Amino acid sequence: MRRFLRVLAEDLEAARHRDPAARSRLEVALAYPGVHAVWSYRLAHRMWREPVLRLPARLVSQVARALTGVEIHPGARIGRRLFIDHGMGVVVGETAVVGDDVVLFHTSTLGGRSMKRGKRHPTLGDRVVVGAGAKILGPVWVGDDAQVGANAVVVKDVPAGAVAVGVPARVRMPAAHRGADPVEDPSLLIEYVI
Repeated sequence: MRRFLRVLAEDLEAARHRDPAARSRLEVALAYPGVHAVWSYRLAHRMWREPVLRLPARLVSQVARALTGVEIHPGARIGRRLFIDHGMGVVVGETAVVGDDVVLFHTSTLGGRSMKRGKRHPTLGDRVVVGAGAKILGPVWVGDDAQVGANAVVVKDVPAGAVAVGVPARVRMPAAHRGADPVEDPSLLIEYVI
């Protein structure tokens, strides 16, 4: 139980650290639907591991979806300190894997392209940032420290440290790898398309 509470506290701190508008842990705990969705997922995922609790786990995830606007399948595997900014419209599919310290902006999707059983959703490494409206589809891999620009549609692997922008997404190596400062806001990545 202590470990579980420590993880919940990490989720609060992740939101405070990544959102400049967050004023206190109490505000985050009471008013951040992305945090509520992650907490609900953590409960549902624990239940999902027990075959007899899979239906209740799905019901927990659906109640969370109705309350937060975020749908995270309880079968997905999510690392520590996930931050979902604004939350509304975020979808994380059943076989998705999300690393540690990932940021998902509103209306982003980690979805599938196939109705076949097996791995059909993306895997995100650590410290990945997924911009608003971005869609990462299929069993693709997005490497550590990669960024996916707003409204990009990713259907191919993205190497670690790269930036993916456009429809379909094209992979670019950001100026940070050439000695400049890294891009912090995925909405600014449109310059890579032009």
